[in-house]
Amino acid sequence: MRPDKTMTLREAVASFVRDGDTVSLEGFTHLIPTAAGHEIIRQGKRNLTVARMTADIVVDQMLAGGCVTKLISSFVGNSSAGSLGELRRRIEHDDPEPLEFEEYSHHGMICRYLAGAQRLPFFPLRSYAGSDVPKVNPDIRKVRSPYSDEQIYVVPPLNPDVTIIQAQRADRAGNTQIWGLTGVQAEAVFAADKAVVVVEEIVDDEVVRSDPNRTVVPAHAVDAVVECPRGAHPSFAQGYYDRDGAFYRSWSHISKDPARLRAWLDEWIFGTADHAEYVAKLGDEFWAGLAVGEALSLPVNYGRRL
Repeated sequence: MRPDKTMTLREAVASFVRDGDTVSLEGFTHLIPTAAGHEIIRQGKRNLTVARMTADIVVDQMLAGGCVTKLISSFVGNSSAGSLGELRRRIEHDDPEPLEFEEYSHHGMICRYLAGAQRLPFFPLRSYAGSDVPKVNPDIRKVRSPYSDEQIYVVPPLNPDVTIIQAQRADRAGNTQIWGLTGVQAEAVFAADKAVVVVEEIVDDEVVRSDPNRTVVPAHAVDAVVECPRGAHPSFAQGYYDRDGAFYRSWSHISKDPARLRAWLDEWIFGTADHAEYVAKLGDEFWAGLAVGEALSLPVNYGRRL
C-alpha cells in the first residue's frame, strides 16, 4: 500500500520548519507558496534563511513577521507592481534590524539548486562574465578547467533543510503535478533534506496515472502533502484562479508604512487561525472575481498492449 503523507499546513510547518533552518520557497510568478509563508509567520519561526529565486511579497511578509535573518535570492521586488517596503528598510537602513542578503543571478540560483540536487561540489556557468555580481558575493568564484587553461565562474550547491512548493494537485503519496508556468520547484525539492508540497487539491492515484507527464515531483522526494485551496494567493494557480493584481498594486502602499504593515499582519495572518479562515474572510464575491473558465487539454493516447 502506498504511504499516506497528507497533513494539515499547521502540522507540516510544525514538523518540518525549525528555527534557524534554511527554507526554500519556490514558484515563479505562478504557484507561489504564500499560505505556507503565512503559517510560518503564525507559528513564530525565527532566524530562518529563506532561499527564493524571486523574493517578493511573501518574503516581505515573512520579514515583517520577524521570521527571516538571511535571504538568498536573485531578484527582489513586487512583481512589476511596486516595491517591498520591509525588505528595503532592512537592506538600505538596517531598520528595524539588518538583513543578510546573498545575491545571485536567476541562472546562478538555478545552478545552485542543480548542484544541490545532484550533490555536486559546485556548478559552472558563464553568465557572470562582465557582471558586477561577483564583486558583492564572494561565494561566486572562478576555477580553472581541468581540460584547458580557461577560468570559469562557479557557484556552490544549495541544500535547504526544507523546500516548500505550491502545486495544482498531488496524490496522497506525494506524486505532484504542475502545468502552466513552472520554475525550479523540482530542483529545489531534490536539493532539500525535506520537502513539503502544498496543493490546490489531493486527487486519486488514477488521476495522476492518467497523465503521468505532468508529474513534476515524484512521491519518493516528498515528505508531506498538504491540501490548501487558494494557497498561492495573491499569485495564481493555472486552471484554478487568477492573479490578484489589485493586491500586488496595493502592497507597495501597505509595506511602505510600518504601522500599516503591522496592522495588515495582525488582521490577515495573526487574526486568522489558518488559510481557510483567510480565504473565507476575503469572501465569495472576491473569489468569484478571480474565477477562471475552462481551457481543457486534448486527450492523449498512450497506447496499451492488446
